[in-house]
Amino acid sequence: MQVTPYVHYDGKCEAAFKFYEKELGAKIEVMMRYEQAPPEMPSSPEYKNKIMHGMISIDGAPIMASDAPPQHFQKPQGFSLSLTVNDPAEAERKFNALCKGGAVTMAWSKTFFAKGFGIGVDQFGIPWMVISPMEQ
Repeated sequence: MQVTPYVHYDGKCEAAFKFYEKELGAKIEVMMRYEQAPPEMPSSPEYKNKIMHGMISIDGAPIMASDAPPQHFQKPQGFSLSLTVNDPAEAERKFNALCKGGAVTMAWSKTFFAKGFGIGVDQFGIPWMVISPMEQ
């Protein structure tokens, strides 16, 4: 059994995947568009090139996502994607990249539980926590 996060975007899933590919080293595994659906699953013309189902992996960890049709989209709340990076300098770089164009909720800093930790929201509205854990 495996639990995999599934994130819904407001029409910007492909841009988010390409951003994560560039900034986090994510690998784009799947990008299926609404236009690829069978005829009995019609979509609006403006959504035909949007992502109906996609998947990326970050160091082997999968994240699935799609562009929610406007009538079904809800702003993400009540969760964060958490990224663990052992090297604190690399973790801070990734944190800053994720928050660029978004917002910092808790600035990157050393804490009692981590070499570095920060919370933010990326430019696509997705909440993230980045941590560089203490040595085990």
